[in-house]
Amino acid sequence: MIVAKLLAGFMLLMQWSTYPTPNVPRKPDGSPNLEAPTPRTPDGKPDFSGTWAPEDNRPCPDGVCPDMKVPQEFMNIAWGLHKDLPFQPWAAEVKKKRMEDNNKDDPVSRCLPGGIVKLHTTPLLKKFIQIPGLLVTLNEMDATYRQIFMDGRALPEVDLPSAKGYSVGKWEGDTLVVTTKGFPDGLWLDRQGTPMSDAATITERFTRTNYGNMYIEVTVDDSKVYTQPWTVKLHQQLQMDMELIDYLCVENEKDFIPGHMVGK
Repeated sequence: MIVAKLLAGFMLLMQWSTYPTPNVPRKPDGSPNLEAPTPRTPDGKPDFSGTWAPEDNRPCPDGVCPDMKVPQEFMNIAWGLHKDLPFQPWAAEVKKKRMEDNNKDDPVSRCLPGGIVKLHTTPLLKKFIQIPGLLVTLNEMDATYRQIFMDGRALPEVDLPSAKGYSVGKWEGDTLVVTTKGFPDGLWLDRQGTPMSDAATITERFTRTNYGNMYIEVTVDDSKVYTQPWTVKLHQQLQMDMELIDYLCVENEKDFIPGHMVGK
């Protein structure tokens, strides 16, 4: 029930269309050419600017697909690996307990931030704005932002943790490699309760393969929770003729108050 209400709210937010996206490459029939070459900045690097949403990789019963772009990784970040993550024994028990409790303690259900991995899988829009030395994402989720510094600075020691951490990026060919640390303890990586600790470093490898598609390889290195680092690959799709609208968890909140979060 909790998940159904979450997704219903997301679906409403994804339906706001507005001014047509400018400069979209077109096919002869006038439809968007999502396979057109990757846009590039004046210095020749891929330009990630645009509005993105996660691919809906769920099966379509009877050939009818839902309107929401909800990836399998929203529920289970390791879905594409087809195997269990390398949990430390205590962490495996934590996830098992969270699932048995119907995931009632998910920080997002209490209107707390979900972290950068959940931003890639939650079915809401993200707008990338790329300028020299900086990549910014504006997120519908809780009307937040994220900064990725690409000006050559080193990743500092972070003494003030935050849900999105501190991110620095560098180019490896046409791939933007982003390293982030400085997270608080207790973030969940998915709706099932896959844990992450304050010791985590997350490395993302952003690749825009053509006009309409972007892939993000996410590597989680967290020795408190896992016996070794692990990597998943997420698919993002460009969204056109759409603009962001704030999704505020606390606005008119009635469903997720503590008295209703009963678990199993």
